[in-house]
Amino acid sequence: MADAQNEAVVRRTFDAFNTGDTSDAEELIAPDAVAHDPAQPEEAHGPEGFKQTIELYRGAFSDLEFTIDEMFSDGELVCTRWSTAATHDGDLMGISATGNQITGSGISIDRVVDGKVAESWVQWDNMGLLQQIGALEGAAAAAG
Repeated sequence: MADAQNEAVVRRTFDAFNTGDTSDAEELIAPDAVAHDPAQPEEAHGPEGFKQTIELYRGAFSDLEFTIDEMFSDGELVCTRWSTAATHDGDLMGISATGNQITGSGISIDRVVDGKVAESWVQWDNMGLLQQIGALEGAAAAAG
């Protein structure tokens, strides 16, 4: 059965990405939470990992804007289909700002326990992002 309260918690995590305001991290993210994102070098843990992930992406895309295209839930699990747009105006894991406009999409599944995100899984088009900021062309040229 759908859970509006769990969906509201997840919506607030997207709001944090959109604003860069991480002041509610401890209220939204469980202390032992784990975020699984294959684009990240390591899993993010707890509120601090959530803050660091937001800082990473907002540092590279200062106008980052997520749109929730669809959200549904069943008990503890909240599934969100989302899209995003931004300008690559800062460093992203060693890739200098290009000024390129990017768009992307993905799906996140969050497990919400006692009003906090306890675990997250995200799948998104990170290859498309790298292509849009020109990172793949540089790699292809270096490979010869």
